[in-house]
Amino acid sequence: MDWLDLALPLVQRFEGCRLRAYPDPGTGGDPWTIGWGSTGNDVCPGLTWTQQQADDRLRRDLAAFGARVDALVTVHLEPHEMAALVSLAYNIGIGNFRGSTLLRLLNAGDRAGCANQFLRWDRAAGKVMRGLTIRRAAERALFVGANA
Repeated sequence: MDWLDLALPLVQRFEGCRLRAYPDPGTGGDPWTIGWGSTGNDVCPGLTWTQQQADDRLRRDLAAFGARVDALVTVHLEPHEMAALVSLAYNIGIGNFRGSTLLRLLNAGDRAGCANQFLRWDRAAGKVMRGLTIRRAAERALFVGANA
């Protein structure tokens, strides 16, 4: 199975889909979000999308994140590992992913250490969020192959 086919339902499960732009739940403002967690300069208060626009944007966004993750990872990845990493990067941002201990451990060949790092990314605005704790456990499980 292709990594995108594994990442899509995982991201959809945790992002949910809203067809009207809303403020970030962690900050109460920026970044504004729409669809399946899409952000960007084109997302602003009052924006509305159709379901098709949201679905298409998610595929494009995940493909773009996949290319960025692939450029940062120096070891071979199985599709389930790539899907988990893209889900994480999509949620925490590519800058945070780039600077993470998780990525450093992965590139050093320490997959077990990398897997355990998923669980550290459970905060928004400095607060532990139950939804993120559950998401990280699911991403970790996919990374180690429990859901593959």
